Amino acid sequence: MAIPAIAPYPMPAEHDLPEPRVRWTPDPRRAVLLVHDMQNYFLDAYAGDPLPALLKNIARLRAVAAATGVPVVYSAQPGAQTREQRGLLRDFWGDGIGPTARERGIVDELAPGEDDTVLTKWRYSAFVRTDLADLLLPAGRDQLIVTGVYAHIGCQTTAVEAFSRDVQPFFVADAVADFSAGHHRAALTYAAQRCATTTTTARLADALSGVAAGTA
Repeated sequence: MAIPAIAPYPMPAEHDLPEPRVRWTPDPRRAVLLVHDMQNYFLDAYAGDPLPALLKNIARLRAVAAATGVPVVYSAQPGAQTREQRGLLRDFWGDGIGPTARERGIVDELAPGEDDTVLTKWRYSAFVRTDLADLLLPAGRDQLIVTGVYAHIGCQTTAVEAFSRDVQPFFVADAVADFSAGHHRAALTYAAQRCATTTTTARLADALSGVAAGTA
């Protein structure tokens, strides 16, 4: 029931994106960047690609967020959860993250900065039992840029809940990763058809920078 070993697969490229139903424009005055569950426990399952590209692309979006005034929010699951805390997740995934600081820690390449927010996350959706909703709409933020792992589980569920709250999700195809190319592709297709704008790191970075510079 633990996280399975993940065989290498290529990160999706621009031409792999599904046809969008909506073409929302990201705005640094409205957006929040979510770095979803980028903890060593989850990333240790990768044997290679697409992990290097995932780290590089999220790092690029963090840099753009800092330059354009977009708040950055991290979700991170706690380690050594009790049975009551773990709930039904235990039936599907076992005990989850262990007691060590390394397992529960966010990968060094994406370590949160002093101005970033880290939310303790308890279920698939980053909205459940967290302050994520309070960081969005009350502050005039109605766009959520979704990055991290795993695309077809927590990332997709969070995007659906954002949509349900009238928050526009931007599902970044090459800044999320999954169990396999098939799972990854399915998550992109679902997001594009049901709840989000699917995009790429380069496209999103250019759009945020263009709006911030007044050229979009």
